[in-house]
Amino acid sequence: MKALGIDIGSLTTKVVILENGHILSAVITPSGDEPELAAREAVKQALAQANLSLNEDLYLVSTGVGSKAISLAQQQKAITTCLARGSHYLMPSARLVIDMGAESTTVVRLNARGRVSDWANHDKCAAGTGIFLQQMSRLMQLPIEEMSRLAFQAKSKADISSTCAVFAESEVISHIHRQPPTPKEDIVAGIYYSVASRIVALCKRVGIEKDVALCGGVALNAGLVDTLSRELGFDVLVADRPQITAALGAAILAQESLDKGLR
Repeated sequence: MKALGIDIGSLTTKVVILENGHILSAVITPSGDEPELAAREAVKQALAQANLSLNEDLYLVSTGVGSKAISLAQQQKAITTCLARGSHYLMPSARLVIDMGAESTTVVRLNARGRVSDWANHDKCAAGTGIFLQQMSRLMQLPIEEMSRLAFQAKSKADISSTCAVFAESEVISHIHRQPPTPKEDIVAGIYYSVASRIVALCKRVGIEKDVALCGGVALNAGLVDTLSRELGFDVLVADRPQITAALGAAILAQESLDKGLR
């Protein structure tokens, strides 16, 4: 049997197929409005990528916000457990994992075996999430990639002190329209600092311990990674495909179930 992990997020669905501890395929697709359909499409693509078919014996473990809606899965696992196992596979030295999702941020502290020691998450407000960065991108009429590039050019950071997404948006608007306007790169730096400071505060709740790994799609934003590294005082680790971390962890758990003879 092949081990599959599915992570159904609010924006994207990720699938990883494992065999004997090796990744056979990994895909990322839009979640859309129907998690079950998104999961089936993602599984179909992952199987095709691995030259497999739906007729194969498959053992699936699901995780993420839409995991309970997936009839394909034999098991459901907590996102914290999957993040821990996936991060340990990709970055064995990681002792603290930060997952920045579209609508929430989760921090997981690991032991040397990649098991969860403690965790905390923030999902009460958009500030400090991927959606918040998308909102700021639209507000400033800049692609996310351009925002990331501008962050490295900032000479100072604009004061964006609010911990509420709505009030933070008002602060950004005031910087854009003041005379003379605050330079765009300084506004971006202020936005990233605002996000990074919230993440660091969340990390402190579980205890900061090196190495720290960042996963999720936001981990591809070099400007934010740099800002977070400076706020922590050391470099943050980012895997080659940070988006698949939780799906990989789910696949690892599926493989362990198979190894124990569970069906």
